[in-house]
Amino acid sequence: MDMYQQFLTLKAEGDYQAINRLMPYTRFVNIDLLEDPAELTTVLRQTESNTGNPAIPAVHGGVVGGLLEHTAIMKVLIEGEYTRFPKIVNLSVEYLRPCLATQDTYAAGTLFKQGRSVTNVRIEAWQGDRLKPVAAAHAHFLVG
Repeated sequence: MDMYQQFLTLKAEGDYQAINRLMPYTRFVNIDLLEDPAELTTVLRQTESNTGNPAIPAVHGGVVGGLLEHTAIMKVLIEGEYTRFPKIVNLSVEYLRPCLATQDTYAAGTLFKQGRSVTNVRIEAWQGDRLKPVAAAHAHFLVG
């Protein structure tokens, strides 16, 4: 069974955790998926290897960007109805405040526009207080 068929089977079963684990990057940087039926939320678990600046200590910006991209991909995969995996066209990240390496980082996204060929997603990441995001992003995916 190829990865897309495996994904379709897991999606039909509602096993979003297994879909999350299909992606090697999530295991490498320790990204989990919260079981919240109201909203798809990812969690970057506190891991020393994700620290980019030990003086603060802050999570590496690339890891934060990866969390935002992964959240957008999961949002498109779970909520969209497409015949192939989405391909990222672009990702624009806004780093708003330090993402501290001493606590977990949460991220959630919103599908703004689902077209036949392109989907637009807005994602925000936060620690502790959702009203104070540490980073945000816009992503476009080729889906058709």
